[in-house]
Amino acid sequence: MSNGGHEAGHGNITAQIHSNRVVFPVLSYTYPLKLLSPRVQQDGVAIVYMITYGGGLVCGDRISLSANIEQDAQLVFLSQGSTKVFKARPGVRAAVPVTLRTLGATTTVTQQRLEVSIAAGGALYLLPDPVTCFRDAAYHQVQTFRLARGASAALLDWYTSGRRARGEEWAFARYYSINEVFVEASPLPRRTLADRMGPYACYATLFLYGPRVQGVVRELEERMRAATVFQVREPLDVLWSLSPVRGEAGNEGRIVRVAGKETEDVKKWLSDALRGLVDVIGGEVYSKIFI
Repeated sequence: MSNGGHEAGHGNITAQIHSNRVVFPVLSYTYPLKLLSPRVQQDGVAIVYMITYGGGLVCGDRISLSANIEQDAQLVFLSQGSTKVFKARPGVRAAVPVTLRTLGATTTVTQQRLEVSIAAGGALYLLPDPVTCFRDAAYHQVQTFRLARGASAALLDWYTSGRRARGEEWAFARYYSINEVFVEASPLPRRTLADRMGPYACYATLFLYGPRVQGVVRELEERMRAATVFQVREPLDVLWSLSPVRGEAGNEGRIVRVAGKETEDVKKWLSDALRGLVDVIGGEVYSKIFI
């Protein structure tokens, strides 16, 4: 493990199986990014926490993280608390200086880029806490995932309306998130999160693909068949939908969209919906998600 390197906000991860354990030949990062991997007992599974110094990102920060998950390795990728996006943090310089070239008309965009390759039999469970943008903040996120045949992924992308306790509901300048998923170099339909407003305060998109998450998919399909949400006249605390995504022959993925009046409502729904992962990654590892 290392925090070497020169470019600010860059990280690299390589996860591979060695004697039934996941090891990291490469786990490096530079300020303001930090990567931590606690020891877990479950064979074939590892956790990496992505942390930013100071508890969030500020205008001008640029985070770029690359990960390579080798054959049969399973990586659970988490954050510690919500990803907070500040317009500015008094007394602390951004990782990338604000210049006339980078300065927008009203604010400077915080950018985060994630690129992950997953080999056959490998799996990525990207299940962070939600992004919370403070007043006037602008956030731009691009995430690219490349899956080999037989790879699996559970990819969660969610955000809140802001610091509601301080009256900052939908007060941020911009939230842009795009997820690109390729299976054997073929792109799956791309989904862009739009800024939809109340009565809901938290929106989530969950992508499920591959053999390791089929138990979760089957459970969600059963719940959808039993649902009667289309008959209600008043907004529910949580709304959700399930859509197929065509992939390699015989292996469809699913896109789950969730909207909730409260962040905790969405978190509880996701925790329940993904509980089938306990059979895949173990109870100890799953207990560290959605806490």
